[in-house]
Amino acid sequence: MVSLWNMLPEGLQTVIWILVKIVIIVLPLILAVAYLTYAERKIIGYMQIRIGPNRVGWRGWLQPIADTVKAMFKEVVVPTHANRYLFLTAPILSFAPALAAWAVVPFDEGLVLADINAGLLYILAMTSLGVYGVLIAGWASNSKYALLGSMRVAAQIVAYEIAMGFALVGVLMAAGSLNLSEIVQAQAGGIGQWFAWPLIGLFAVYFISGVAETNRAPFDVA
Repeated sequence: MVSLWNMLPEGLQTVIWILVKIVIIVLPLILAVAYLTYAERKIIGYMQIRIGPNRVGWRGWLQPIADTVKAMFKEVVVPTHANRYLFLTAPILSFAPALAAWAVVPFDEGLVLADINAGLLYILAMTSLGVYGVLIAGWASNSKYALLGSMRVAAQIVAYEIAMGFALVGVLMAAGSLNLSEIVQAQAGGIGQWFAWPLIGLFAVYFISGVAETNRAPFDVA
């Protein structure tokens, strides 16, 4: 196996290694989102005196997998006068940047897909791209109501992106760097060294803006 790997061109080795790292990062993220959704459904079920999902697998543990299979086989319905290409591309434009933003997040020392110097700026840029998918979906549907709805969502996203950007300026000033690995290293030494304590106000702004931007309760108004 090692000899076969060494026979490959250096450029192909680089591409394969990058793809492997992408899978290692993306797959756990998707699983985490799936099972956090399952946990949310169970918690809300108990809050409302219900059981929640419990039919697929032991106590419903396979429910996220069943939901994924169901979504894969659902019919893709495109409005009659819609722009089919843009209408189908819009969800990808919203989903892909959310995954791409994790490329610069360090999971451990040296365990990062792309350790770039402008990591913080990169995350802001990636998370801002999702608004284009929303607007394109509304416009491509050829419906005035969908377009107005997408404009409302876009306005909410942009408004909270501004607040999140200003909140991150405090982290930039405290760490003196845009590199996420250096920002993490600047907080080494225990929980008492976290920037969240001296910047508690900015942390609250960032947290609330993040909840609002993802349209979670109580900000699910758009």
